[in-house]
Amino acid sequence: MDSILIAMILALLIPMYKALQDDDIWQNMLAFASIATKTSIMMLFISVLRDDWMIGVVAIIILSVGNAGLMLMAHLIKRINEV
Repeated sequence: MDSILIAMILALLIPMYKALQDDDIWQNMLAFASIATKTSIMMLFISVLRDDWMIGVVAIIILSVGNAGLMLMAHLIKRINEV
C-alpha cells in the first residue's frame, strides 16, 4: 500500500512542475485544479485504508465543489487580463 501512496505523490508533483514553469494564468489554474483532484483522490484512498468515513466525506466535497470555484476564478482572471 505504501508504494501506491508514493506513486500518487509522484503523480502530484507533475502539475506542480507545470504550474511553476508556465506564466499563463489559465494553465496555472488548470494545474492547481489537477493538484486538488489528485489530493482528494489520495484522501479517499487513505480514508478507505483507515476506515474513516469523515475524511472520505471531506474528499468528496473537495471533488464535487472545489474545482468548479477554481475554474470560475481562472476564467474571471483571464477575462480581466483581456480587457
